[in-house]
Amino acid sequence: MDSKGKDASVWRNREFLLLWCSQTVSEMGSQVTVLALPLVAVVLLDASAFQVGLLAAAQTSAYLLVALPAGAVVDRVVRHRLMIGSDLAQFLVIGSVPVAHALGVLTLGQLYAVALASSVLAVFFQVAYQAYVPVVLAQDQLMEGNGKLAASRSVAQIAGPGSGAALVTLIGAAGAMVADAISFVTSAALLTAVRRREPRRPRPDGVRRPGMAGQIREGLGYVLRDPILRNSVAFNGTANFFVIMVETLGTVFLVRTLHLRPGLVGLLLALGAAGGLAGGMAAQYLARKVGSARISWIAMTVLALPGLLIPAAGPGWTVLLFAFGWISWTFSSTVAGISLTTYRQSACPPDMLGRVSAAARWITWGTLPLGSLAGGGLATLLGVRTTLWVAVSGGCSAGLWLFFSPLRGMRDIPFAPPGAAAAGAA
Repeated sequence: MDSKGKDASVWRNREFLLLWCSQTVSEMGSQVTVLALPLVAVVLLDASAFQVGLLAAAQTSAYLLVALPAGAVVDRVVRHRLMIGSDLAQFLVIGSVPVAHALGVLTLGQLYAVALASSVLAVFFQVAYQAYVPVVLAQDQLMEGNGKLAASRSVAQIAGPGSGAALVTLIGAAGAMVADAISFVTSAALLTAVRRREPRRPRPDGVRRPGMAGQIREGLGYVLRDPILRNSVAFNGTANFFVIMVETLGTVFLVRTLHLRPGLVGLLLALGAAGGLAGGMAAQYLARKVGSARISWIAMTVLALPGLLIPAAGPGWTVLLFAFGWISWTFSSTVAGISLTTYRQSACPPDMLGRVSAAARWITWGTLPLGSLAGGGLATLLGVRTTLWVAVSGGCSAGLWLFFSPLRGMRDIPFAPPGAAAAGAA
């Protein structure tokens, strides 16, 4: 039986395993930079809380600026080659930081430029990546495959900050980014070994392909017409706006308010990411027992509530409240995200998947730079801890978008949009 055939195990799918390894290596290196880049700004360049907020905004602003045209580009080009090119470009961009530091010319301006360029490349890679996953997996394998991809992302979030903390201690924050640069080269090499290519995307004879603006409208229109996708992106956009405030100010809170050493900061972030690993491993089981649709809104309205403990962290053992809050958020968001991603990959026509994924990301991740700026501004006015209380309250309320959606009346995720024939979405 073909490795992509029905009921074949993803463990025997060579193409998926290579893709999975590529993602894991790249995520591991990127998580080093998640810790190292703000530490470069705070420790080496004495950046303020607002400047750290600007840096976080630069790291995510590309989702707002280029996600929509990226989707149209992904649906026009060979996605496999685009991912490899993005990885190699990331190597050059990230690698410029340790080089500049060694030469003594590193500035905040360069960090902003690196964060922005890296985010642009990440947008193209991730939109292509999500559209490429159904090429190497059968529809009935998507839930399992997405669960493994989410689990490896969480493993990277656990090991990455810990490794980053060790590297920061040994060779400094800027030097730690060398590991990230190398990871992108390794990821590109693994992708090169993937032999399965996406099928040709023919158009009906005599039908002109819409221009860039027309394709962008098609992707947005599909998302806004589908009630599950519409509420899903509203949930993700709301959650990301508030969660990025916590991520942006987390390092500042732990270093300057609680006076923790960089190594302990990395350890706390790693402990929090353990929830994502557990969520990726438990998602398929919970989907079978509770229902893949039902668990998405239960996760974000009930299981995420301990996230309210994050700003209650203090000196001594109570600092673990920060990690416990992160565990609950990463677990619940991973479980919900796997179900919602599987719906989009299953129900969306293959020739539109790039545009639809990009439109969803434009809305859901486009709020990230806005949340980063809001977090930095509010922290300046209200203080870091008060801003964290605002952020966790908003983040825990985001799941109401899923509760008041068609998902609440379903047990399992459908393979076609509600009201549409399955054949029409195939």
